[in-house]
Formats: sequence, structure tokens, C-alpha cells
Amino acid sequence: MAGLAERYAAALYELADEGKALDRVASDLRSLAKALDESADLTRLIRSPVLGRHEQGRAVKAILDKMGADALTAKFLGLVAQNRRLFALPAMIKAYLAELARRRGEIAAEVTSAVPLSAAQAEAVTASLRQAVGAKVSVETRVDPSLLGGMVVRVGSRMVDSSLKTKLQKMELAMKGLG
Repeated sequence: MAGLAERYAAALYELADEGKALDRVASDLRSLAKALDESADLTRLIRSPVLGRHEQGRAVKAILDKMGADALTAKFLGLVAQNRRLFALPAMIKAYLAELARRRGEIAAEVTSAVPLSAAQAEAVTASLRQAVGAKVSVETRVDPSLLGGMVVRVGSRMVDSSLKTKLQKMELAMKGLG
């Protein structure tokens, strides 16, 4: 699926670059990714083999209209729905944002926290990552309440997990070793 997502993302990037809509499309895709993270119904919609391409296309169009998405984003997602490729949408979004960051000379980082980060916290994390990596950093934030506390930071293939969930799991394993 990665190859499929990357091809679609590359095509969208080229169209957005020609139309000088790179940032508008990126904003639309970030909003859509956030909606996918927050809505199990939306996730079911894009993954459902039961719904036909027309139903999925109409539903996605309605969502994008309500979001006020750019025309290019709407056309692109209409094509993705028509081609029955909505199941790969999360990977397409990730690939587009990664390509955008790469072409701008930024390093993409993903920060997952238990609760939404405030603007000051997000800026502090971005500054820390910029200092650690030594380059411009594009940070995508996600919320996963199952972490309980702390955060998980992914930069490229590296991951730092300081979540309370992981610390409790490690403690549980250590306690089992003692018994």
C-alpha cells in the first residue's frame, strides 16, 4: 500500500505545486487526518468495502464542503473515491506531508500525546526537536488518550517513547520477573 499512497501523494503534490496550492492542500489534509483520528465513523466510511464508490464519493464531498476544502483537494479525493482507493487515504496524507517537508528541507516529526498540546507546549517541543536534529522540523501532533501521560516522538526511523503507558508496561514486566 505504501507504493500506492506515495504515487497518489506525488501526483497531488505536483498538481498542488502547479496550482500554487501546496499549503492549502496540506492544511486540508491535516484537517482530514485529524478528523480520521477523531471519528471512527469516518474511518469506517473510507475502509468499507460495502459502500460503493458513488456513496463514498458523495460522503467525502459533503465532508470536504463542510470543511471548506480547496477545490484541488476536493477533486483529488473525488478521484481517489472513484478509483476505490479511500482505504489508503491515511497513508496518502502522510506521504504528501512527508514529501512537502522533504522538498522544503524540513525533517518530518510526529508527536503523539495523551492530551492535546497547548500552543506553548507545541512550540517548546518543536524548538527541542529543531535543536536535537539540527534542521528545520515539521511537527505533526496527534492525541492518543491510551498513553495516559507523556508523549511518543517519531523523527524518521527514530522513536522516543516517554509515555506513562510504556513505563507501566515495563514496570509490569519487571515485576513479573521478580515473582
